[in-house]
Amino acid sequence: MTTDCPELIRARNEIDLFLDALWMQRGLGENTLQAYRTDLYSFAEWQYQRGNTDLLQTRAADLHAYLAMQGGRSARSTARRLSSLRRLFQYLAREGRISTDPTVNIDSPRLGRSLPKTLTESDVEALLQAPDVTTRNGMRDRAMLEVLYATGLRVSELVGLRLDQINLRQGVIRVIGKGNKERLVPLGEESVDWLNRYIRDVRPEYFKGQPDATLFPSNRGTPQTRQTFWHAIKRYAIVAGISKPMSPHVLRHAFATHLLNHGADLRVVQMLLGHSDISTTQIYTHIAKERLKDIHAKHHPRG
Repeated sequence: MTTDCPELIRARNEIDLFLDALWMQRGLGENTLQAYRTDLYSFAEWQYQRGNTDLLQTRAADLHAYLAMQGGRSARSTARRLSSLRRLFQYLAREGRISTDPTVNIDSPRLGRSLPKTLTESDVEALLQAPDVTTRNGMRDRAMLEVLYATGLRVSELVGLRLDQINLRQGVIRVIGKGNKERLVPLGEESVDWLNRYIRDVRPEYFKGQPDATLFPSNRGTPQTRQTFWHAIKRYAIVAGISKPMSPHVLRHAFATHLLNHGADLRVVQMLLGHSDISTTQIYTHIAKERLKDIHAKHHPRG
């Protein structure tokens, strides 16, 4: 890859200005911004290799050719790349950098609606009981799993928790989510109980008497990474006898699905999950409906 040619540097600068504006307008997370950057840098490199050295001169035909080249990829992957490009060129048109948005008449590929993987309530119960709470790490991990299922936090929110975000007396947690948006989420009696036990009996051992605000530290007394907890939850799934694909996000899906199965309002679930758009939360109503269909088919005499 020719990283130092002036044309590519200029194209990347245009892309970085767009990403800065997008971050200021919508407060997107670093992972989302990095995904946009990867897609757009890749397109700029592809254009350069074809001899199209000015990003501002991109035509609809260029985009059609680029997307056609993605033929070996899934429709979802192609749609994501088109979405990145669409946002970029809409921004350039609004800023007056280009006279015509080349993405205007390009249709996104049709996507089937994929439902998130989730767990049954008995699966969750087995998973929560998997850690060996007679050990320091087992008690910490049990408290983390209880909080994750009780609140539906994103794993990045969970591992980043600090002690001052927890109010055990009121039974709530103050979460700083995507875009630095703050929300209060109830903990529930069970997770409050496990948190109390963990904070009182185990947490001080990680810091050897030194003050630290990290709620769930690693063995070194530093904040855990998402990857560390992801590996831990997969180990506990094996202990619990759960054969379904497992990640911390699956427990977030279970939180939302089980709430809806027990009659929770969709708007409440949206607020608890920290979704800015209700359409993101609506996917869980489909899971709940599928669950009701399964119950009906299994138990109704004419199911």
